[in-house]
Order: sequence, then C-alpha cells, then structure tokens
Amino acid sequence: MANTSSAKKATRKIARQTAVNKNRRSRVRTFIRKVEEALTAGDKDAAQAAFSVAQPELMRAVSKGVFHRNTASRKVSRLAQRVKALSA
Repeated sequence: MANTSSAKKATRKIARQTAVNKNRRSRVRTFIRKVEEALTAGDKDAAQAAFSVAQPELMRAVSKGVFHRNTASRKVSRLAQRVKALSA
C-alpha cells in the first residue's frame, strides 16, 4: 500500500488511466469484431464499411498509446488482406 501522498496520488492517476485505456482497447476490439463478423458472413459491403471505420479507430488507439504502432499496422494489414480476398 502507498505510504506517501505522492505515491497515493500516483496510484489514483494510474487507476484512472487504466480505466481509460481499458475502454479504448474494448472499443477497438468491438470495431475489429464487426469486421470479423462481416467477413464470416461473407458480406463484402458490410466488411468494407466496417473496415473503413475500424482502421482509423486502431490508429487513434496508437496515438493514445494503447497499442504499439506495429501491432495496429499488423492488424490493419491482416484485416485489409481478408477484406480484399473476400471481394475478389
């Protein structure tokens, strides 16, 4: 348990930031899941629409420090590949 006032404040700040990051991560996962569902359903238009919404959301998470840049790029790349394969 934190003893000093500065350590107590740091604990409060970490808890707040953890909650924010958890929310952002959950939001990104939701957008990715929508793309995945459209892909499994075979709905080309819905998959493309969901992907075009998910991509900026992933990059926004990178700019906020929730995901590493390479992780988000890898996810976007793999999703784009699958959407492209579906439309071909």
